[in-house]
Amino acid sequence: MKNTTYIGLFSLLFIFLASCDYNRRTTGWEYGRDMAHSAAYESYTPNSNFSDGKTMQPPVEGTIPRGMVPYVFEKTDEDRALAAQTLMNELEPTPQNLERGKRMYGIYCMQCHGEKGDGQGALYVNKKYPYPPASLLSEKMLANPEADIYHVITVGFGVMGEHGSMIKPEDRWKIAMYIKKELQ
Repeated sequence: MKNTTYIGLFSLLFIFLASCDYNRRTTGWEYGRDMAHSAAYESYTPNSNFSDGKTMQPPVEGTIPRGMVPYVFEKTDEDRALAAQTLMNELEPTPQNLERGKRMYGIYCMQCHGEKGDGQGALYVNKKYPYPPASLLSEKMLANPEADIYHVITVGFGVMGEHGSMIKPEDRWKIAMYIKKELQ
């Protein structure tokens, strides 16, 4: 009797262990196929589940990307004047900040405004740009505060396009600081 019990237990243990698989990620049983194999939609394909028929939905109105601070001023003369009065650079003019501003100016601004800020950048001198860019050394520009330069970098001015989507706010302030402290 004792041997029969041991043989029975050993047989059950053997069957249990033999039924196990080396792959622990799968149980071997699928109860709900849709949970393991979902029907994923491609981003730009039509989708009848939504009222607009698109798979990729726009973000909810008012959504702000993580880490982004919305810029409330528009590309108008009124907002430019208001930005120049209300915005303030909180960065100190340290050698590191000025060096970073110089580097960012060289990447984003020098092609049009020139190395010295005189509006004689490579794009204008080589006739790739039809209009002369603003000279950052003009009387009007010398009178403008850093906040005005920051605003123009952010939203653009005249034929100058906006650079707010390409340059982080902190780097925009450093460029404005570099222009006011080093170029002018």
